[in-house]
Amino acid sequence: MSGSIEALDLAALLCSRVCHDLISPVGAIVNGLEVLAEEKDEETKTFALDLIKKSATTASAKLQFCRIAFGAAGSAGAQIDTGDAEKISRGLLDDDKTRLAWNLPRALLAKNRVKLLLNMLLIAAHTIPRGGQLTVDPIGAGDNVGFKISATGPNAKVLPGVPPLLSGEAGPEALDAHRVQPFYAGLLAEACGVKAAMAMDGDTVVLTAQ
Repeated sequence: MSGSIEALDLAALLCSRVCHDLISPVGAIVNGLEVLAEEKDEETKTFALDLIKKSATTASAKLQFCRIAFGAAGSAGAQIDTGDAEKISRGLLDDDKTRLAWNLPRALLAKNRVKLLLNMLLIAAHTIPRGGQLTVDPIGAGDNVGFKISATGPNAKVLPGVPPLLSGEAGPEALDAHRVQPFYAGLLAEACGVKAAMAMDGDTVVLTAQ
């Protein structure tokens, strides 16, 4: 699967995905600043300042997550602390709508394995758009540990077209900024020598890599 898309096309699509995620909070910051500059009403200014603070926090959390999930994250062969992965995951996903239970032991793992975990977690979060519970569990142990991510919430469902992209069974035809992320997760799984899958288990969406 790794040779099925040009490197430049993959890079462009991933950049588009990151930009898409950042447009909303950055745009809210700009709008808030415009209100502060033009409004004289103190209550409105307070609301604008609160919007700016929340949007800046959101943008920062997304950038920190994307830096590891999509970025180089060190030199070839580098390792990433799963404790750092947990911290940035909580910063992005653990909020008043969604709770994150992280049951992985802290360890240094190969960067592509941690990047795979983060990309799977992002996919899992999208299966519960109204919020709920995300649970991360290990499969096995050691350097070759696998992952199981369970997503439970109102109307939790497998995203159309995502399982074959994640498992490597679908090619890059008609990829866009939304579909490229599960496709990229499939590339990471291939690089790690594991098989990624996604399916319903009762009312819970389960993603595995082993």
